[in-house]
Amino acid sequence: MSHGSPESNPTEGDLTRTGLSLKHDREWDYELDRIVSAVEEREAATVGLQFPEGLKRRGPAVADDLRTLLDDDVTVMISGQPCYGACDLDTYLMRRTDVFVHFGHSPMKESEKIIYVPLFSNVDVEPIMTEAIDELPETDVGLVTTAQHMNLFDDMRSWLETQGYTVHTRRGDERLTHEGQVLGCNYASADIDAEQILYVGGGKFHPLGLAMEHPDKRVVIADPVNNVVTIADTEQFMKQRFGAVHRAMDAERWGVIFCTKIGQGRWDVATDIVENNDNAYLITMDEVTPDRLRNFDMDAFVNTGCPRITTDDGPRFHKPMLTPGEYEIAVGNEPLESLSFDTFHGTW
Repeated sequence: MSHGSPESNPTEGDLTRTGLSLKHDREWDYELDRIVSAVEEREAATVGLQFPEGLKRRGPAVADDLRTLLDDDVTVMISGQPCYGACDLDTYLMRRTDVFVHFGHSPMKESEKIIYVPLFSNVDVEPIMTEAIDELPETDVGLVTTAQHMNLFDDMRSWLETQGYTVHTRRGDERLTHEGQVLGCNYASADIDAEQILYVGGGKFHPLGLAMEHPDKRVVIADPVNNVVTIADTEQFMKQRFGAVHRAMDAERWGVIFCTKIGQGRWDVATDIVENNDNAYLITMDEVTPDRLRNFDMDAFVNTGCPRITTDDGPRFHKPMLTPGEYEIAVGNEPLESLSFDTFHGTW
């Protein structure tokens, strides 16, 4: 993927136009030419842009780039709704625009109305993979990555094969767009015949979830952004989750959260809990935050929406926040040993 200066190639969303400043000289491909083509083909009058939380600050610059390429009578709007994944679409803005662009994630559900721009990274992953070799003693290895590095997945696999590895990959289920892709809520692509898995990508949440769902596998993290190799260690995370379950065991009044975001609702799971517990109350909301739940007089909560609400933000809630599986343990329906990572399968 080539990148030019904003003057010579304004469709690439160059650093100087989008304000990206990280340890690496990294650019994102905003695929503005594809957006412009869609606007022209559909004779669109309105364009909606949605960015994940970490990229919202670049929204105005991307909108400026688009405006220079579009006719003056085309209106560009930016979603201010929170966005944490391809499952988290601003349906209000989407219904009110002719072209809706979702940045930062690969498609979870095909739609003619939505243009998904995954924002592929151009960070070279070979140096960090070379360093990770020391942590991969077996000849069989599973390979997974995130949407941002999916453009290099075939190169990663080929490189590992040149190092003598037998590389195991698969596409998980329909929630995943690509072979070898993992999400923060779905690690089905790691269900492969290898005892060690190489995760190439930033952050620790994905590999921690992967290690939780596949406790029999050793998960090696090769982070090309922060240039570090580590091993996924679930011990501290497990202690946190066990602690939340124990605190909820004496709960009498339960708030069962149903998330109304288009790709995060598990209605059957939420209503099943309520129907089987006279002291459980169904609470619907789009954005689940500690402040919102402080208004409810509950002893504990069950989150049936995005698992990351529980795992990332759990300690911030004033009362224990459990996953559906953890709830079953807290009320005595399942043994403590059954504690596992909460995941999503399938699409809405």
